[in-house]
Amino acid sequence: MKQPIDTSPSRRQVLRLAAFATACAMPSKAANAAEAFNSETNNAPADGISTFESVWQTVRDRFYDPRHNGLDWLAVRDRYLPDVERATSQDFVAHLINTMLSELHASHTRFYTQDEPEYYQLADIFVGALRHRGLERAFPGGRISYPGIGIISGSDASVRHTITAVIDGTPAQQAGLRRGDEVVAADGSAFEPIGSFRGKVGRMVVLEVHRGGSDLQISVVPVDVEPTKMFLHGLESSARIIESNGRRIGYVHVWCYAGSFYQRALEFQLSQGALKDADALIWDLRDGWGGAQPEYLDLFNARAPTMQVTDRSGNSEFVNVKWRKPVAMLINGGTRSGKEVLAYGFKKYRLGELIGTRTEGAVLAATAFLIGSGLLLLAVEDVRVDGQRLEGVGVTPTIEVQAGAGSAGSDDPQLSRAVAVLSGT
Repeated sequence: MKQPIDTSPSRRQVLRLAAFATACAMPSKAANAAEAFNSETNNAPADGISTFESVWQTVRDRFYDPRHNGLDWLAVRDRYLPDVERATSQDFVAHLINTMLSELHASHTRFYTQDEPEYYQLADIFVGALRHRGLERAFPGGRISYPGIGIISGSDASVRHTITAVIDGTPAQQAGLRRGDEVVAADGSAFEPIGSFRGKVGRMVVLEVHRGGSDLQISVVPVDVEPTKMFLHGLESSARIIESNGRRIGYVHVWCYAGSFYQRALEFQLSQGALKDADALIWDLRDGWGGAQPEYLDLFNARAPTMQVTDRSGNSEFVNVKWRKPVAMLINGGTRSGKEVLAYGFKKYRLGELIGTRTEGAVLAATAFLIGSGLLLLAVEDVRVDGQRLEGVGVTPTIEVQAGAGSAGSDDPQLSRAVAVLSGT
């Protein structure tokens, strides 16, 4: 019998994205300063200045390197402050803040606004820490959600948003959107990842999409996205069997690993769910968020037993699940943080083939602060794995396979190669 996975805040760890510990919520002078600058409004220039000052102070007091990677942090403030004082919009203030933060050359260090899905996703990931940092002001009642369709995208200078991933089981997947699609407009207006869906939950929105050499109109119905539930449902929806060369190849995509319940959901799929009869496994860690713990690799420890426990009513579940059949891992430039630690161990201890492209090299431990009307993700600790620093380096695959064109078709060369490796074709 399937056991419900408890994703309630009381069961969540206070997570770091690179992460090995749960100390993100410890009080600090910088955290209190961040809260002091939190404002109900986001229009007045003074609010932009206070947000900038608070971000700068928090970086000064909490950034993992007290030397700020060789920067004179006070001089950096003095260089950017005049532009912030002249700024007439919060968007431009956020741009200036992120330009300043980019000078640190550190992963997990960025300021997100309420117009970005990442603001809500990170708030949900770091909900434990943020309860002490103004969560109730930003999200009355503590419920974190946003109007969306379940895509991961990035924008370029032409203001076209290119889809880098479509999360399984979401409206975007159901509508037929693909990786590589360029979303140009929504209902005739320039596309915005959040703004295009505000006030339109449950109503059809027509997207103008550039795919290859064609311009398409694709209708999609946005939903009220709760990030943790979306990522968990994405994992469950992705689990399937691929038949190849007489073998049953299991596939599952872990979109986010910031919570042990994702690992429990994976174990359920392997022991009792869609993948229980698979002959081999493809473990897809491309894109999404990190947060994984190194011990998750114990899933492939062939020298430890799996237990099955059954109560008097006949309800049964597996404990300490192990996978002893062949496995391959998929990685790419969107594989980050704790997922990179898993990729490193998977490769070092020769658990299977690592297929795709080099991971992002974003392996610093981070926490989050709600500042003004935005969220600061900040690297607060350096990380070494078996004595090696993966920050800025990443993990290279054992079999390099570049991603396909995406929108030109449904082919996924990295997945296809993994299927071929595991099925012997």
